[in-house]
Amino acid sequence: MAKYLSSFQRRQRRIRRSVKIAGGGRPRLTVFRSNDHIYAQVIDDGEGKTLVSASSLEKEYREKSGAGNNKDAAAAIGKLVAERAKKAKIKQVVFDRSGYLYHGRIKALGDAAREAGLEF
Repeated sequence: MAKYLSSFQRRQRRIRRSVKIAGGGRPRLTVFRSNDHIYAQVIDDGEGKTLVSASSLEKEYREKSGAGNNKDAAAAIGKLVAERAKKAKIKQVVFDRSGYLYHGRIKALGDAAREAGLEF
């Protein structure tokens, strides 16, 4: 373990710990954002498997929209991952924002996933 952690790493560990406690066996919707793209996965931590995923790199998304680094892209990915989760019969998840503050693209993805039917 590193002696000194950045504020992002401390926040990431704190969030991950609370997600595991509050999860109660529910899958985890985790988000990663880079400067150019956004990614979302629904993960079953018990089995260590990714159940569904969506990203702004996918051909299906790129044909509809261009950029992958704005709130509109995040909302589209949130909706897409929620639709795929519903097809996989997943209704409830725990939202893991991976250390990112809940605003901007992360908030847009979470709100769109909620509107599309995921409960968290």
